[in-house]
Amino acid sequence: RVCMCVCAYACVWECVCLLKRTTDIPCFEYIVKGLAEIKCVLYVRCVLYVTSYTFLFRSFIKNIRSLVHIARRTFNNLPKLRYLSISNTGITVFPDMTSIHSLEPWNQNFVLDICDNLYLLSIPVNAFVGMTTEYTAMNLFNNGIREIQDYAFNGTKINKLVLKNNRNLQVIHREAFKGAVGPRILDVSSTAIETLPSHGLNSVVELVARTAYGLKRLPPFRDLGNLQKAHLTYNSHCCALLTWDTHRDSPINAAQHNGFRPTYCDDNVEDESYGGVDFQYPELGLNCQTRPTLQCTPEADAFNPCEDIAGFSFLRVAIWFINILAIIGNLTVLLIFFTSRCKLTVPRFLMCHLAFADFCIGVYLLMIAAVDLHTRGHYSEHAIDWQTGAGCSAAGFLSVFGGELSVYTLSTITLERWHTITHALQLEKRLGLAQAAVIMAGGWLICLGMAMLPLVGVSSYSRVSMCLPMDVKTPLAQAFILLLLLFNVGAFLVVCVCYVLIYLAVRNPQFPSRSADAKIAKRMAVLIFTDLICMAPISFFAISAAFKVPLITVTNSKILLVLFFPINSCANPFLYAIFTKAFRKDVYLLLSNMGCCENKANMYRMKAYCSENLVKSSSGNKGTLICTTLRMDPTPLQSQQTKDDRDLGTI
Repeated sequence: RVCMCVCAYACVWECVCLLKRTTDIPCFEYIVKGLAEIKCVLYVRCVLYVTSYTFLFRSFIKNIRSLVHIARRTFNNLPKLRYLSISNTGITVFPDMTSIHSLEPWNQNFVLDICDNLYLLSIPVNAFVGMTTEYTAMNLFNNGIREIQDYAFNGTKINKLVLKNNRNLQVIHREAFKGAVGPRILDVSSTAIETLPSHGLNSVVELVARTAYGLKRLPPFRDLGNLQKAHLTYNSHCCALLTWDTHRDSPINAAQHNGFRPTYCDDNVEDESYGGVDFQYPELGLNCQTRPTLQCTPEADAFNPCEDIAGFSFLRVAIWFINILAIIGNLTVLLIFFTSRCKLTVPRFLMCHLAFADFCIGVYLLMIAAVDLHTRGHYSEHAIDWQTGAGCSAAGFLSVFGGELSVYTLSTITLERWHTITHALQLEKRLGLAQAAVIMAGGWLICLGMAMLPLVGVSSYSRVSMCLPMDVKTPLAQAFILLLLLFNVGAFLVVCVCYVLIYLAVRNPQFPSRSADAKIAKRMAVLIFTDLICMAPISFFAISAAFKVPLITVTNSKILLVLFFPINSCANPFLYAIFTKAFRKDVYLLLSNMGCCENKANMYRMKAYCSENLVKSSSGNKGTLICTTLRMDPTPLQSQQTKDDRDLGTI
């Protein structure tokens, strides 16, 4: 009963030394054996080592940052020990617990608190063998633990194991619970673990893994046979668990697997205090003949319902049809334009950009359709891997980049058509290829920037299974969504205004007759209509959602995203290219080089030849020219090409 602490005049039972250096317990920076009945050592700065056989009753070692080592057998042969706390120290090696041999009655939990030891990096093999023969509540939180080795809990009966806030904990080895009974309650919240050990989880009744963002996949559900409560990070895990729970066998047996011994039925676990000593944990129905319903949080929310990506069966079919149509149509346009021998003009240049943008939308839909097919019926088990992975980010990037570039290019094409028709007799004012390249370079930079923002934290592509930026939690994300919507609505208004101006221009009797342009204007209603049905419903519901007043669920919004969002991507290659005479001419000329459709190709060549000679005869006032077939130049001529370009891009 010796205490060398000057600040404690009656320290037989408890020694409290506050910030002393020369007379701490005892001097010479050591705590030595022989302090048989000391229960607590608090707030000591100078202690570096605790020697063997020091404590023989109950122990609290707290707030000794200078303590770097606790010798083996320090806690030796303590049959009455109920509570051991080692917290806020500088120890680097896990303390020896193997010789405590606590013999407290079976209805008392041995409580072990090892917390706030930031230099404690690992729990070794057999770390707790011989500590006690009774059930233990282990609170091992807020340490620097990085791994828990195989057989770390060998020889223990674990009622409750709390590993939360070990933020560097990445690995719990597969056999960590081998040779142990339990744990019943396992808390791995706020850790960096990516997988749970497969062995020993059958005894877990309550699993807590809040803010464990690295835990994207749960262990096989058959290893969680007695799970009744789960508090997880991702709601999709709850979807998967609840779906599995409905198919579990109703009658259950006692949890004899892994040696756990339940006593009575009760479904309440109320203890939230890790620092107290009264750890009485009622059993959770393991001997009951009817299994309690699994409770799981967080529940499915509006953004992540418990359903497959497509949601509806007819959408699963429609998304394949639409993405194949968009990919084939736009690839065809790109192939024909890149292999055509025609001179690259502004309309063709712009059409190439439009086809590429719409092709990106087709690839996005293909990725969504492929993942939906792969995860059909069990998407919840793969949701986190998909939504937080590179695949979803890539798909979301393609959707935003392709969608915005398509809208930008459509507006540019419409402005170019309006400018060309308005200045039909002023060739020097027409848009040149260099000017068009500068305009499109600016468009690419704008669209790339918009698509990159969710990748750097402004909104997120991982919010929903369709990988679209629907996260509006922050004001910045909300502003980003509104910017996208305003950009699209503004582009639609530009297209509408330009088409109205084009129509008025060709109807103006003061302008020269332009029958071809008038024919084009009559077909503009088709283009405006396709833009309208693509933009209007999506913009309306998206703007309401951006202001956090959603008028439609995510499930129903998938109908808009599959049936309306890609309308332009499917229609554009046909309306702006494939259905035009200029495109058909390019196709026949290309096929003729491969030995097919030579008659059709010769007909187009003859028309080009006659058109050129007609222009020459008109300029020379030589009267009417009779076309012959004496010359069939395989290269399309400039005069005919100019006429074709006027047709290209406007049906």
